[in-house]
Order: sequence, then C-alpha cells, then structure tokens
Amino acid sequence: MILIGEELNVMSKTIGQGIKDRDAGPIRECIAEQVKNKMDYLDLNVGPVKKDPVGTMEWLVKTVQEITDIPLCLDTTNVAAMEAGLKICKKKPILNSASGSQESRQTMMPLAAKYPCSLVLSVINDSGLPSDAEERAASIMDSVAYANDIGIASEDIWVDPVMMPVSVDQRQVAAYMEFVQMLPDIVPGAKSLCGLSNLSFGVPKELRGLLNRTFLVMLDRIGQHSAIVSGYDEELSTLMNGGLPGIVKLIHRTMDAEDIDVSSLSEKERQYVKTAEVLMGRSLFSSSWLEV
Repeated sequence: MILIGEELNVMSKTIGQGIKDRDAGPIRECIAEQVKNKMDYLDLNVGPVKKDPVGTMEWLVKTVQEITDIPLCLDTTNVAAMEAGLKICKKKPILNSASGSQESRQTMMPLAAKYPCSLVLSVINDSGLPSDAEERAASIMDSVAYANDIGIASEDIWVDPVMMPVSVDQRQVAAYMEFVQMLPDIVPGAKSLCGLSNLSFGVPKELRGLLNRTFLVMLDRIGQHSAIVSGYDEELSTLMNGGLPGIVKLIHRTMDAEDIDVSSLSEKERQYVKTAEVLMGRSLFSSSWLEV
C-alpha cells in the first residue's frame, strides 16, 4: 500500500510556526522522521492559507524539495495556492483534493487537467456525503465521468470514499469497506485512498493508533491502494512493511470470523483481535472496547 505521511500540517504548532517564520528546521526534523518510517509521499497540508497563500505554498514546496526527493501530496482548499505548488513540483504530485461539488468541478478539478498530477477525488457532492456504498458508487461514477470529460484519466484519479469516525457511526466502517471492494468494477483504473486518522477522530488519544493500524491492515487485505497516515507511527510502518506478520495474520483471521482462543494470546495480540472485531461490526464500539 502507498503510504502518505500527514505530519507536515499547518495545524501542528511546531510546523505551523516553522511555516510562519520561514524556518526550515522543524520541517527538516518532521521529514526525517517520516522518511525513517518509509512514507512514499509527504502530504503538505497548508489548509485554507488566508495570509500570502501563494508565497506560503511556494516556500514550503521548495523547502521540502531541497530536503528530500519524496513526491508530494499538496493539500489545500485555496485554489491559487494549489496551482502555485503544482507549478514547481519536481516529481508528479497528488492534488488533494477535489470533490463532485459544482464549486470543486469549476475551480479545483481543472487544475488536474492543466498540470501533470494525480487527483484525489472524494465521493462528496453538493448533497453532502453519501450514506452507503451504493450512493458512494453513484456519486463517484458521475464525478469521474466529468473528470474524464475535461481530460483527467481514470488512472490518475485516487478516490476518497471518506471515512467517518467509528465513534460517530460504526456502520460506516462496513459501508466504506464495501465501497472499496466495488471500486475496481465501477471505475476501472482508479485507485482508492483514505485519510486514516478520520476513523479514530473523537477516540481517546492513547487508543487512536491501535484503531488506525488495525483498520489499515484490513484495508490492505481488501485492496485499498493508499492512505494518508501518521508518518510518526513506527508500529504502523512496521506492520505495513512485513515486520509483524503474526499480528497481520490474527487480524485476517478475525476478519474471516475464525474461532480464536484469545486466552492464548499476548496482550498486544488480544488488543488487535478485539479492535478488529469492533471494526467488523461484531462488537459494539465504545471507548472501553478493549476492556470488554
């Protein structure tokens, strides 16, 4: 799976201050940690960038490219800032993101036709977020058709089904997984992507990593192409690079509803099995799911 490190985010106090001060020090440290954890892309999230959007994006892209040659995923809702970044990327970047809304079709999506880049295209449309796999399918098929019409190949589209927090609606986990498995048939050539941290939003901080890592292993098994993840999570990197095969096998066995003797497992193994049970919808989610 393609891993996109999310830590270069203006909402981070350290990174945000570094960007404001045009100080490359925090940027360099952040990149080094994500490189160590084998990120394939780096997400540069500058948000709406209200003050000097073009200058901010240009500085950040240039600064990152002076430090590393890892390709970039540019993440902003500011169209001018996005275009400024796309112009100076040395390697083919990812435009993150567009949607099926009329505003996005008119402003953000055309940039992916103008510049050589991949396009993150979410299932959101003017009616909001579709509620199930079938509605997601209808929305993305319409959006991809529009993208194709303006010159964006399906092979350059990375579809974001939009992961809802499990704490908000546990049923959305199953709907998400169903859609990911449908995608190759409904939009041949397109890839799948998610913002993994959305899953655990609202969950106690000490439990978020476990939820995210478990779900990423599950998504990898069903064919998800890529995910925006914490570039600081060493255990996540280890899992996705073959370093914990026993844990991966346990998660797969849980997905298959095998009878697992949890009393024979280590504490870490039990935690992953219980978490997979919750994500498969077999146990009710609560912030105390590990204690049940």
